[in-house]
Amino acid sequence: MKFKIIALSSALAVLFSGCAMTQGGLVKDNSMDRTKTGALIGAVTGAIIGAGTSKHHKARGALLGGLAGAAVGGGTGYLLDQQANEIAEALGTGVNNDPLAPLDPNKTIIVSKGDNYVKIMFRDSMMFAFNSDRLQPSARDKVIKVAMLLQKYPQTIAQVAGFTDSKGSYQYNYNLSLRRAQAVVDTMKSFGIRNRIYVKGCSYNKPLVPNKTEAQRALNRRVEIYLYNNPNAMVNPCM
Repeated sequence: MKFKIIALSSALAVLFSGCAMTQGGLVKDNSMDRTKTGALIGAVTGAIIGAGTSKHHKARGALLGGLAGAAVGGGTGYLLDQQANEIAEALGTGVNNDPLAPLDPNKTIIVSKGDNYVKIMFRDSMMFAFNSDRLQPSARDKVIKVAMLLQKYPQTIAQVAGFTDSKGSYQYNYNLSLRRAQAVVDTMKSFGIRNRIYVKGCSYNKPLVPNKTEAQRALNRRVEIYLYNNPNAMVNPCM
């Protein structure tokens, strides 16, 4: 029985394999990592449940349970892949999971994918004027594009977090980071989306680099939007 479950998982791993491609000069992620992960987890879980509930036909129960689990788990992963690609395309960029990408000051928008969420990072320099929590017109247009896409996925949960550098007190920077995150949330809500949206001020917690030079401090000032399809997958963006 154990061998059959392992064989089923191996077969599904091959079934959901993919590769990355480029389209129009922008990277489009077709690896379906979350699809494969969700499908495999669903397959193994479904196989175990199927085997346990089918007393006289354990092998058949495991197969049917595995396929059903793969369909559910794979569907969740596919949705994340699809959302990441659509958002990246709308923002004029590609999906970039390079961990060094946030350290490139020339990248003002970075769309990346985790196992359980899509993350959009907006560099502070293109979002707000110095010491301001008012979105600049170009930044407002970008945020509205995200809101437009969320209209297609009303069940998706959004979490918006603001980050500052370490100049000034923690409380001052907390208030500024919260107001900036709230400005993004207000803009998204003004577009009429029905998604649940949470806001978080992170002050100068979780810096990308040490706050020793102006160039480094500029990298740490940012707003991040996390998109989830499962409330249990939500993380604390400040930690």
